[in-house]
Amino acid sequence: MGLCRSPLALLCVMGLAHICCAQNSQQDYLNAHNTARAQVGVGPMSWDNTVATYAQNYANKRIGDCNLVHSGGPYGENLAGGSGTPLTGTAAVNLWVGEKPYYNYDSNSCVGKECRHYTQVVWRNSVRLGCARVQCNNGGWFVTCNYDPPGNYVGQHPY
Repeated sequence: MGLCRSPLALLCVMGLAHICCAQNSQQDYLNAHNTARAQVGVGPMSWDNTVATYAQNYANKRIGDCNLVHSGGPYGENLAGGSGTPLTGTAAVNLWVGEKPYYNYDSNSCVGKECRHYTQVVWRNSVRLGCARVQCNNGGWFVTCNYDPPGNYVGQHPY
């Protein structure tokens, strides 16, 4: 049977196109992070399945409430949430990177608004990444990325 002869097959193909292009793959997370890192001369991160498993396990714990509460685990961590339109992994990373204008390198501080999500993204010593995304029971979205080793140490520049 041809791929487009069955309405069910067409729905499956359309569903696959939505899933593969939804900006939630490992490579999508890496690309968004590594683009921001390259802009400030920091080397790329690589995907780490152990860190990703940690991220997924924690995201699964947040399905019931979607609260942006840090896990307190051994990794650096950025969290994002959204409701209504699905929050993609790439969109979450772009929210964190969007804090870049508030980071002042000379004073190594945030000016006017939060910027520590951004500094974790570009932290030069964080080289392994794992991220996860879940839809919560309330319909919202929870995205977490974890970084190994963690960053954002007081008194240290991210790059």
